Amino acid sequence: TLYKYSSAEPFQIANYGLGGQYSQHMDPHGYWDGVTNIDPQAIMRGDRMATIMVYLADVEAGGATSFPSTGIRLKARKGDAAFWINLRTSGIGDKLTHHGGCPVLVGSKWITNKWVGYSDQFRHYPCDREGYEARFKRFTAYYQ
Repeated sequence: TLYKYSSAEPFQIANYGLGGQYSQHMDPHGYWDGVTNIDPQAIMRGDRMATIMVYLADVEAGGATSFPSTGIRLKARKGDAAFWINLRTSGIGDKLTHHGGCPVLVGSKWITNKWVGYSDQFRHYPCDREGYEARFKRFTAYYQ
């Protein structure tokens, strides 16, 4: 497989009740972006290269996960999962992964997520001579 999980953080479970939301953010700690106040364990695992998020419950209204830089909005539906790569092959954070949890209007939002660390991945995630976006050509071919 492309991703190895020995440097991944444990699964985290989060609950957002009525009005609960999570401010827009990026998941990486910013190690290669020059952030210096990083937990030593996070340095050993490497920055958060990828995120896996699973919705554990339906939300009656609100609670979507929004990626404002891309216009993508994921509705909270039990059993749905999202996966995204947080870092460019250089280790620098990908600004397109900036995201946040929209307010829960009715119901309760339950999610679990796992962050995959860069340390076990960098040898399997090489830079591409054609540039970062070249690796996504196989996906964009379906949308043209």
